[in-house]
Amino acid sequence: MYIGKAAQLSGTTIKSIRHYEDIGLLPPAQRQGKYRIYDQHSIELLSFIKCAQQLGFKLKEMQVMFDARRGQAVPWNLAHQAIIDKKTQLADTIAHLTRQHEQLSELQANLLQAQNHCPLGQI
Repeated sequence: MYIGKAAQLSGTTIKSIRHYEDIGLLPPAQRQGKYRIYDQHSIELLSFIKCAQQLGFKLKEMQVMFDARRGQAVPWNLAHQAIIDKKTQLADTIAHLTRQHEQLSELQANLLQAQNHCPLGQI
């Protein structure tokens, strides 16, 4: 299929597909004359890239993963490890934000308590 159809099926743009090829995330497409031809594997890979981006992966992170393939199939074991690492990072961020939220709640409660003890209702 041509690049327009590949973009439509994968939910990306033609510009993105060309960029992914340029930076090595997507192997160069087969050519039929001057037209790029994509197969189902390319669509699945494009969909994976788009999904990974939506879940917080940067293209640079994916490049590291894809550089390891050296012309072979996508290194799914590295993709699985990257997902595990991203989930750990996200859990750490959630824990940090939860602590920060609790501290803000405590500060707010302290301010309200101080305000209630002020004779004019102001600090």
